[in-house]
Amino acid sequence: METIYILWLRQIKKYWRSKARIVGSLGQPLLFMIAFGFGFGEIYKKAGGGNYLEFLVPGVIAMSILFTAVFSGLEIIWDRQFGFLKEMLVAPVSRLQIMVGRCLGGATVAVIQGLIVLIISLAIGFRVTNWWLVIVTLVFMFMIAFLFTLFGTAIASVLKDVQGFQLIVNFLIMPLFFLSGAFFPLTGLPRALSITVQANPLSYGVDALRGTLIGLTQFGLMTDFLVLLGVIILLLTAASYLFSRIEA
Repeated sequence: METIYILWLRQIKKYWRSKARIVGSLGQPLLFMIAFGFGFGEIYKKAGGGNYLEFLVPGVIAMSILFTAVFSGLEIIWDRQFGFLKEMLVAPVSRLQIMVGRCLGGATVAVIQGLIVLIISLAIGFRVTNWWLVIVTLVFMFMIAFLFTLFGTAIASVLKDVQGFQLIVNFLIMPLFFLSGAFFPLTGLPRALSITVQANPLSYGVDALRGTLIGLTQFGLMTDFLVLLGVIILLLTAASYLFSRIEA
């Protein structure tokens, strides 16, 4: 447990020390909220959808968590070659504890990033429907973050090239994001697209955030929770196996 705590704390300290990383990672979410939220707001309202900014913000929060969580796997490749992880892998410490500690740290950083985006959204006009459900929101934010940190870790465990990781991850996470319902309602979709969206685990994360923040849910919060939990268990198993096979 001490190893898990040390690695978790180390990830958070690295995040807070990098002010440029914090500011830079807010550019894309802010652009989406302002350009799409206000740009398409009138069109969405005329179509009978209501306030598009309120609909969009949960998806943008999920996007911020997704990118931060997945790209935490990039640090594994770098650390394995030149950094702290290189020494940890040859130490008499459980590989599972190393992986869990790093993933918890990466997930915590991703949740902090999501909270910053939520605070910014409140400043530009977003309103939470029920503040009592914000605690549940935090639970779902952490589940999304941990899920995709495991996803990034699993990919990084089988790669040794930083550029290769970036290419593969971008190829995978952009479809995950755009096919999650972050930008559009999930009702009335063509059958093929509807099946794709329902097979995407991020769809349930976005739906859960939307349900707890503005009271709008497509699948139901219990379904969202069970699907996310099931995928976390699968990815935890896969990531643990792949991480255990890393050569020191």
